[in-house]
Amino acid sequence: MKGNPLERDKLKSENDWAVSVLNAIQNAVILVNEDGYIAFANWEAESFFGASASYLARHTIYAYIPFGSPLLTLIDQVRERRAPVNEYRVDLSSPRLGADKLVDIYVAPVLSEPGAVVIVFQERSMADKIDRQLTHRAAARSVTGLASMLAHEIKNPLSGIRGAAQLLETSVSDEDRALTQLICEETDRIVSLVDRMEVFSDERPVDRMPINIHSVLDHVKAAAKAGFARHIRITENYDPSLPAVHANRDQLIQVFMNLIKNAAEAVGDRPDAEITLTTAYRPGIRMSVAGTREKISLPLEFCVIDNGPGIPEDLLPHLFDPFITTKTNGSGLGLALVAKIIGGHGGIVECDRQNNKTIFRVLMPASRNIAPDSEA
Repeated sequence: MKGNPLERDKLKSENDWAVSVLNAIQNAVILVNEDGYIAFANWEAESFFGASASYLARHTIYAYIPFGSPLLTLIDQVRERRAPVNEYRVDLSSPRLGADKLVDIYVAPVLSEPGAVVIVFQERSMADKIDRQLTHRAAARSVTGLASMLAHEIKNPLSGIRGAAQLLETSVSDEDRALTQLICEETDRIVSLVDRMEVFSDERPVDRMPINIHSVLDHVKAAAKAGFARHIRITENYDPSLPAVHANRDQLIQVFMNLIKNAAEAVGDRPDAEITLTTAYRPGIRMSVAGTREKISLPLEFCVIDNGPGIPEDLLPHLFDPFITTKTNGSGLGLALVAKIIGGHGGIVECDRQNNKTIFRVLMPASRNIAPDSEA
């Protein structure tokens, strides 16, 4: 390269800065030249396409995008009009890119390079998960009203029915006594179910403080290993530098006890049964606060991963709705309660299926006062 050495150094520095900025973007960004080759791909694009930038540079965009895809039409439009375009909820699913590749696309011309375009892919998965999470919260609120009604309108009559059955038990034959005992057992079962639902109607404020999530997970793991998960291998992959989470310790224990118990029931007696607990810092996820312009960041990620048979695809979107369960004798309230508690803390919880593993992922805000609790 000829010219002033200072100018060359300045240009190189500017290029380095540009590449650093593009690599910092959480969306996949590629540059497609006039011949259709992928001349540049940032780090997120490498993950999106499942290939390195150098490998992508040897292939055209047509090798990755399904034939007849709207993206190809968008590229032609941008080249012809030399103006940017947007397209939402474009399905790019293919054997090469994988299933469920639903994205929003921004395509813009590179005015200094005739025929070249920049393409930005924004995956819809997280946006859709947050939408579903808001639906889960609304469902939990509807259960709150139902729980209050059940507590007042059902428990009192049940007490009368049980008392009458106990009185009858003293004056009936042995053959009929079995029926009165059945009445008592069934009324007790219904009362127990109502008691579980009453948790949803408890809207009292709870004390929160900076909590070290690892002390919570260690407590839950110890309890699980002493009981329902004694024969299951539980491993950890923690980020030791994670800041504290602003939460109620007892409620977090309840959340992760539910998730780990579900994982233990999913893996069952498999010889290779394993549950993995992970924590990580994932900046970039922000969520709007209803009724305000405020947006909170959800950088703390806590996962419970199991290698069980997985959850049916048709149940995944409704998994946190009340009364949805895959268990024969399940009530379908455990995960709804998890969604309510995490939602009350300003976070979200979702379930994914990746690499034959089921992942329950909890995203929560960090505590502004990052000093952890005394057990940290």
